[in-house]
Amino acid sequence: MDVRGKVVLITGASAGIGLCTARSFAEAGAKLSLAARSTDLLEKLADELRGQGTEAIAVTTDMRDPEQVRRAVAKTFEHFGRVDILINNAGQAAMGKIADLDLDNFRQIVELNVFGPVAAMQAVIPIMKAQGGGIIINISSMVSKMKLHGLAGYACTKSALNMISDTARGELAADNIRVISVYPRMTATDFHTNALGGAPNRQRPSPTQTGPVVIDTPEHVAERILSAAIKEPEEQFMA
Repeated sequence: MDVRGKVVLITGASAGIGLCTARSFAEAGAKLSLAARSTDLLEKLADELRGQGTEAIAVTTDMRDPEQVRRAVAKTFEHFGRVDILINNAGQAAMGKIADLDLDNFRQIVELNVFGPVAAMQAVIPIMKAQGGGIIINISSMVSKMKLHGLAGYACTKSALNMISDTARGELAADNIRVISVYPRMTATDFHTNALGGAPNRQRPSPTQTGPVVIDTPEHVAERILSAAIKEPEEQFMA
């Protein structure tokens, strides 16, 4: 899809990958709806982008609340009259081995990482059907294809999102709604320090026998997300 002039709704847009993705799509000429919990950071980003000539709105949204998710989509549609691309980026990890994983933390990330994207998809699908199509980009993770001690809770939420994406891709094909899974590797963000059950000084996984750990910049991940929107592969990896 040529993203120039297209309306893009990005969740988790206030920091990290989401913020860099917003900037990348703005540079490519898209119109942006920015969703996240942090009102101040969202408004700051929206002001920045508007100052550069991008049409952008900020919609404070807790992706764990389906009603807030529906409201974010409704406000996007009310302002722009369409939603061309949904980027389900908001997410969080919960640290802990299976034996001691805090179940309340686990429940919270399931609500955010799985229920949130599904609620957003359910809200935009009728809009996309009515307008003749669109793109849904779900941000997964390479950990969904790995076995990392202490990250099983997070990995299984992303595995669930993978299956949701794979199934929706077939279900929505006749409506010209394309569903893309993006798989970031380890990224230089606050992912670990923001993880539930994670200590602020928690270190990233150390190099293994298979070679050094690759740590991508959020800007690199954002460019791959933009590339996915333009080229529309079913899956987008970082390499």
